[in-house]
Amino acid sequence: MSEQSMRRPVRAVALGVGAVLIAFLVVLAVTHSGAKESAESNLLGKPAPVVEAELLGGGKFNLSYRKGSWVILNFFNSTCVPCVREHPELVKFAEAESAQDEPAEIYTVINDDSDTAVRTFFDKNGGDWPKVKDDNGTIAVAFGVAKVPETWIVDPNGFVRMRITGEISTDFLNETMSNFRLQASGVG
Repeated sequence: MSEQSMRRPVRAVALGVGAVLIAFLVVLAVTHSGAKESAESNLLGKPAPVVEAELLGGGKFNLSYRKGSWVILNFFNSTCVPCVREHPELVKFAEAESAQDEPAEIYTVINDDSDTAVRTFFDKNGGDWPKVKDDNGTIAVAFGVAKVPETWIVDPNGFVRMRITGEISTDFLNETMSNFRLQASGVG
């Protein structure tokens, strides 16, 4: 067998493997992770960390003043691709929540981003809820945020109920909040 005829099968196998790898990378790039359950945290079931910070645009945020309301903290960065992909889901969720008798309060916690970039992002993409500045990363450290996006749900008593790592969907948040509300009312 000549050297050239031996190269043909090797080249064909290499091209085939390359095509499979490219297809796999394309699938990974377009697939949404879609969080399905709470991630582990030593904060689950415990009082939420103390959070006192400035709001983008002025004003103060104090998580302990939010007792009596469901609070959703979404850690975000405007250059984070999964954050950008999940944002329309948060906007839809916020719209659905506004119809509730006691809607959950949504807060974006700005993770390592400039005020200008965040303002520009929200002006372009919607989301009129408050944005909490975490300039020195204190809030992210207190919650043990691994990477953005990460979403935390705090119940009306101030206890951490859920940590969601990765992208979230409107349906997941709607179902989760519905279940939490049923449990809190003693029905679920």
